[in-house]
Amino acid sequence: MKNLNFQLRQLSARNRDGSHATQANRERMLSLIAHQLDALGYRDLHADNLREKHVAALVSHWTESGISAATIKNRLAAVRWWAEKIGKANVVARDNATLGVERRSYVTNEDKAKSLTEAQLERVSSAHLLASLALQAAFGLRREESLKIRPDLADGGNVLRLQGSWTKGGRPREVPIVNEAQRQVLEQAKDLAGKGSLIPEGLTYREHLASFRAQCQRAGINGVHGLRHRYAQERYEAKTGWKAPAAGGPTRRELSGEQRSVDARARLEISLELGHAREQIVAIYLGR
Repeated sequence: MKNLNFQLRQLSARNRDGSHATQANRERMLSLIAHQLDALGYRDLHADNLREKHVAALVSHWTESGISAATIKNRLAAVRWWAEKIGKANVVARDNATLGVERRSYVTNEDKAKSLTEAQLERVSSAHLLASLALQAAFGLRREESLKIRPDLADGGNVLRLQGSWTKGGRPREVPIVNEAQRQVLEQAKDLAGKGSLIPEGLTYREHLASFRAQCQRAGINGVHGLRHRYAQERYEAKTGWKAPAAGGPTRRELSGEQRSVDARARLEISLELGHAREQIVAIYLGR
């Protein structure tokens, strides 16, 4: 058991707030949060050293992972409980809107898809980061996946094979390679990375992630999760023959019975390509 997990379990054991179910649920969330902080590069974090930067990193990770606002709020409640018990309640804003969560909706027909412009890409100086951005756009990868991926190992011919050590929740998956543009992006990434990952030699994941954030900010690339929205919408149109509701296409109510069957099948397939366990969550990307 990692040090932070152990300390948070001890903190929970000393503070039995709420019902048994509430305590058990909170302890599970804190365990997940500890694992996520470790994956984000905070490997030596002590329970008493929680800071605003840790909260910001978690919220950014959750938002970019496409989880619902309700889930983010539940996890923030657990973090607030943690902060309160160590006497640092002020490190977590009391208002979710301050953290950019309050107005986030689970299902919306607002188009959040984004594309990268040549002007933006010209401001990114790292070839490794450019390759990661290209993979995000071409395959709908999460940011972490696009940084940790080993392109040579991932090349499965007609699929991109993502290993569990690169993905959210440790769930391996395959993303189909359906066009020449995807193949070119993958070949360029392979040429750059060789037998390794897209984290440059001599850098840790945490250091490379910091560079990614800084260069994207300078380039005016905000919300790279929008690249996954664009990928999902393009895949939906290719599978169904019509645009997704979020991209101006018909809503589910406007579809015929046969079209609804096509819609449901496409959503399930896209959900698996994006690494989600439930079809319903792709409504974030496609609308409903």
